[in-house]
Amino acid sequence: MGGEPHREPHRIARWLSDATGVRRTRPGLVPRPRPRTTPDPPHAEPGEPEALGAAPVDPGARLPDAMAVIKVVRGRHPNGREAFGFSARCEGLAPLPYTTGPTQLRPAGIGLGNARAGGEAPSELLRAIRHWSRNQRRLADWINRARAAHGSALHLLVWDDTGYELPWETLWLPADSEHGLAEGLLGALVVMSRWTTIHELDRGLPHGPGDCAGGILGYYHRGMHHDIAAFRPYSHQPHMTMSGFLDALDRRAAGDPTGLVYMACHGTYDERVSALSLAEVTWAELDERAMAVLDEHRSLVCLNACHSGRFVDNDAGGEEALRGFAELFLRKGAGGCIVTAGKVGDHEARDLITELVEEVTARPRLPVTQALRAFRARALDDFGPLTDIPRTRHDDGGIDKEGQKRVLRLLYTFMFQYYGHPLTTLLLTGGPGEDGSGEDGSGDGGPGDEGAEGGAP
Repeated sequence: MGGEPHREPHRIARWLSDATGVRRTRPGLVPRPRPRTTPDPPHAEPGEPEALGAAPVDPGARLPDAMAVIKVVRGRHPNGREAFGFSARCEGLAPLPYTTGPTQLRPAGIGLGNARAGGEAPSELLRAIRHWSRNQRRLADWINRARAAHGSALHLLVWDDTGYELPWETLWLPADSEHGLAEGLLGALVVMSRWTTIHELDRGLPHGPGDCAGGILGYYHRGMHHDIAAFRPYSHQPHMTMSGFLDALDRRAAGDPTGLVYMACHGTYDERVSALSLAEVTWAELDERAMAVLDEHRSLVCLNACHSGRFVDNDAGGEEALRGFAELFLRKGAGGCIVTAGKVGDHEARDLITELVEEVTARPRLPVTQALRAFRARALDDFGPLTDIPRTRHDDGGIDKEGQKRVLRLLYTFMFQYYGHPLTTLLLTGGPGEDGSGEDGSGDGGPGDEGAEGGAP
């Protein structure tokens, strides 16, 4: 936090702090290199993708109890096609060595960005994800061993540097009757978070858990002012213009800290960094901003904007790095970032974000990852048994519209992803009049058409 003396990260921070082989120490002590104990990635079997720089999680670094890391990296099939591989580590459990195979080609058709009205039938997408999950059986079995060893205390971080939009939250875990483990989707069964390498910060995994506490700094795009209602009980500085919001985000506030930076707006995506935007503001324009609030307060960022969780390989910009809004806000100092993996319909987005905000804020000091797991689990309960995925068409040949809507809503729920430390928490403070309406004069205008309908973000 800004202005506070440096405090040594506790044990969980030490293993999540650094992928360079240098151990963090108390102020004034000289960091000493730690001997590298990570073996070279094993050679791929004949006919399988090569490792090509795969970096397994360092087995010489002790992980905290009940904490697991899965590292996912790009590979290349012998026929030249893009592929991926993974390794995993959890204290008290035999590590999963770098693993790849002929069924781990880049699966462009199963990313949750494909879940959208008018796209492929949602039930077909869910079935395709189930089929893909069966091809990841070695990883799924390892996760089940971690579940058996640690139970509900397990925290899983997926460090994915592929940019392939692999749908980890919907990875289908098989049942394990020996240990009493139910079948289901990973993001509803296990507390999990995501991470991507932030190259400019000169470290791999997150430094430590964010203790996000304070008021809300919000931006609400035209037609999306209805999101304001979710924050009525809290200290809230709402902005209706992007210029006012960005100026406030750039200022180092002298008053109360900001616990949450929230944006409700439209998002765009294409396979070029220049095509990424939030509320007509491009990725590059946002990247130029200082965002001093994040640097000082380590606020949690929540982007209720379609495609905000998608990444672009910026080789066209002359660098070997994934760029996107999660990466941008984390690099600017965010304590964590909630984003969406695709396009969520307007009515569903309004309802789901209200549910999500209520889940995250209902129990202060509870890690955001636990609130997200509960959010997904409740949606799965509402959906019903996964053994009963609706067919695309009725017996008379007509499309099962209601069934497809049910599946689409479930997939929308799993689109909300969290990037950051698994133990980051959020504690929002109450506002003047307890209605968060900006009675203190903050913000750049009242909600105006708070009840207006908006298009999909």
